Amino acid sequence: MPQIFHPSTNTIARVSLFGALFLVGGLLWVLLEVQRSSYVTGKGVPVTQPVPFSHQHHVAGIGLDCRYCHTSVETSAFAGIPPTQTCMVCHSQIWNDSPTLEPVRESYRAGVSLQWNRVDDLADFVYFDHSVHVAKGVACVTCHGRVDRMPLVYKNASLQMEWCLDCHRQPGKYLSPRGAVFRMEEAPGNPPEAAAALVKSYAVRTRTDCSTCHH
Repeated sequence: MPQIFHPSTNTIARVSLFGALFLVGGLLWVLLEVQRSSYVTGKGVPVTQPVPFSHQHHVAGIGLDCRYCHTSVETSAFAGIPPTQTCMVCHSQIWNDSPTLEPVRESYRAGVSLQWNRVDDLADFVYFDHSVHVAKGVACVTCHGRVDRMPLVYKNASLQMEWCLDCHRQPGKYLSPRGAVFRMEEAPGNPPEAAAALVKSYAVRTRTDCSTCHH
């Protein structure tokens, strides 16, 4: 009986199968990289605000503590956005005729809050409590980065689940002593002994079950 297929057919079939596998794998890799990119996550992209508020000026230049504006960060799930009254404590006296700050003055006169654009905006199906993390030694800079170097604030981390889980699996690496939680210093990278001591001090547990964040 004559041979129906050319001897090279087997080779072509094998190359096609392996090629298809590599193609699928490559596409998955590309999709994962796109999913983690700043295009999707917004990481590193400055967010435009109704008033160009500079954290670099107010934190590094003037020396304001995070809690001066974000008053509920230690007691509430939300860090809080300062009311216009907080801005006007200073700006009723300094830069009180600056055209740039007219939206602030108008907000104060009208009693209508400024509509700030959120930078770190978690999905609605994720629950995050600032007060718990602060009480357990997670410093502001660990998640938000060096805001004292940001003329316009941008998202410092992707806020994707893998980023959260990395901290929840190894919390000791990311904890700070109580006195350093609100300091603008480089994020900690604690060695094992220091990490273990901080975990014990704060009574931190490695919480990675779904219900921790998805209530």
